[in-house]
Amino acid sequence: MKSILLAVTGLTPQVVTETLYAMHRQGQTLPVQIHILTTAEGYQRARLTLINDGWLARFYKDFQLPKADFSDQHIHILQQANGESLADIRTQQDNQAMADGITEWIRSFTADPETQLHVSIAGGRKTMGFYAGYALSLYGRPQDCLSHVLVSADYESHPQFYYPTPYSQVIYGNDPTRKPLDTQNAEVMLAEIAFVRLRHGLDTALLQGKSSFSESVAKAQQALGPAHICIDLKQHTISVQYTVIKLNPTDLAFYSWLLKRQLGEQPFPTCPSDGAPEQDYADQYLQEYRLINGELGGADRTHQTLQQGMSKSFFEQRKSRINKTLQQQLSLAASAYLISAVGQRPHTRYQIMLDEDQIQYQQENKG
Repeated sequence: MKSILLAVTGLTPQVVTETLYAMHRQGQTLPVQIHILTTAEGYQRARLTLINDGWLARFYKDFQLPKADFSDQHIHILQQANGESLADIRTQQDNQAMADGITEWIRSFTADPETQLHVSIAGGRKTMGFYAGYALSLYGRPQDCLSHVLVSADYESHPQFYYPTPYSQVIYGNDPTRKPLDTQNAEVMLAEIAFVRLRHGLDTALLQGKSSFSESVAKAQQALGPAHICIDLKQHTISVQYTVIKLNPTDLAFYSWLLKRQLGEQPFPTCPSDGAPEQDYADQYLQEYRLINGELGGADRTHQTLQQGMSKSFFEQRKSRINKTLQQQLSLAASAYLISAVGQRPHTRYQIMLDEDQIQYQQENKG
């Protein structure tokens, strides 16, 4: 599995080498590729110190480690809404653009199942670290991780310190005392940060396509929030919070039939047995079907199918089609809205796991 280190940095690009050192020291697999998300000023600092001044190459040489894939093409400048480089985060628009950019990069890196993403939030402004951590919470998979580095106080953010060297090297304190410091005596520790993975709550469209930070958060919130459904028989739709799902009249009538049985506190239906169609089910179902399709002519296929009652195949086909549609549209967030089996055979009954106050009909369509 390809391991990628993604670091958010600002004016301290040394967090990259500090993170690599801590990973190596703690026996973790080092990344084969490194990416940096930063501002325009951060780009210059990372390029000049890690590449031009050779600090990254020096780290690999000092510890005799294979180099990761990294060049100035791997240093990504976050952009403003108008496409210009983000120089700093000063306005609400800058803040939103930064959040969207970080979210999109993390979504993109986690789209490949053959990668393992390690996100470091040790550098950059606090808001950059927050958004990187939050974005990983939204899109992160079991193999991904989040970390911060803890550095000895005298060496933290020191412009001449990049990692504890395996040999003596003297630098001078970054304070008025200017006391001499030996880089080999510095302590750098990787602190892994636990995070809640919400990826299962995002729908397929968000996982596969570009989306803003706020949109991703809203979709995750929908999946985690209390279940609620609104049925519009006129428009042939069900609305699950902000997601509108179109159903054909045959399936919508079946789904609405089940919901109205629940609202009417009728027993949950069982699936009809082979060769023993249920006439009561068919009559109730057709009443719902008429609300959607109007009065039925003799040539209506659904009406003809149910003349002798609702068969096992009709029941199972509707249930399977509806559940498949819900799962495709809502991913794992569909669980509350599925037609679920309750009880053991041969007494299995079917219900939608919603309470009365979670079910709403458009008023003009209420039957």
